[in-house]
Amino acid sequence: MPNKLLQRKNTHKKTLRLIFPQWQGGNNPPYYFGSQLLSWLAPSTTDIVEEVPIPFPTNKPLPIEDGLVAREALLEQLKQARKIIDQHQPDSLVVLGGDCLVDLAPFSYLNERYDGDLALLWIDAHPDIMTPQQFQHAHAMVLGNLLGHGDDDFTKAVAVPIKPENVLIVGLNDPSEWESKKIQEFNLSVLTPRELAEKRSKPVLDWFKSTGCKHLAIHFDLDVLDPSIFRGLLFAQPDIPADTFEGISQGKLTMEQIVRLLGDVSKIADVVGLGITEYMPWDALALKNMLAKLPLIGMPDSP
Repeated sequence: MPNKLLQRKNTHKKTLRLIFPQWQGGNNPPYYFGSQLLSWLAPSTTDIVEEVPIPFPTNKPLPIEDGLVAREALLEQLKQARKIIDQHQPDSLVVLGGDCLVDLAPFSYLNERYDGDLALLWIDAHPDIMTPQQFQHAHAMVLGNLLGHGDDDFTKAVAVPIKPENVLIVGLNDPSEWESKKIQEFNLSVLTPRELAEKRSKPVLDWFKSTGCKHLAIHFDLDVLDPSIFRGLLFAQPDIPADTFEGISQGKLTMEQIVRLLGDVSKIADVVGLGITEYMPWDALALKNMLAKLPLIGMPDSP
């Protein structure tokens, strides 16, 4: 008679929850605190939890190295993340970032783990396919790297590039002319906020079925959300001129749309990766800084 307990153990996924407070990829120190707060807010788990060691942000300017801000620091963090993942050899990964670059090592690993049988749902207001020739911040290049394109130092980390036909970008809003051209060159599928609102989950489900893949990884950049509704975003930074982010794509989706979409797709896909990135907890950060200046609890400035 088969051992039912052994059978259950063999079908149970080994999941690694990776806390990855990387902030240098976008040169935004609040992402460090955002990752820590995401970890606190996330439901408790009995899964393995590890944290990628990231230096605490300082006021010291980051160097520009061969066209990229903090290249060497980012490559070291990429190496450390992959080392942790390889140590545990998980079946699935949850990543709590940090800027978008945190998904490079985890999703590259998953595509290797499943021999290329991995579809990638990229939920983001931006395609993240730039190179150092267009932008000096590496968080805007991660999807391109996963496709095997872009800066050589980062594409080296991708042993098995993800197939373009296995990628769908959801929530893309007003891409630049260069981005639109590259999306066509890569032959990437795109679903705009309006299309998602009109057609709900059906186009995503149809796309996933068309890939023939069993496994799915999901990149969820919080900046795909509407900053007028959800304020924990770069674009909702308080006390800045209204035109600070003029011309930069901003999100149009709601939390309800994301929850419905991911609930629907998880019914037909084996979800093995979920990366949540770019949380900017402005109010919590302001409160944290205030507390540090109060008597007894903090270290107020000398009069």
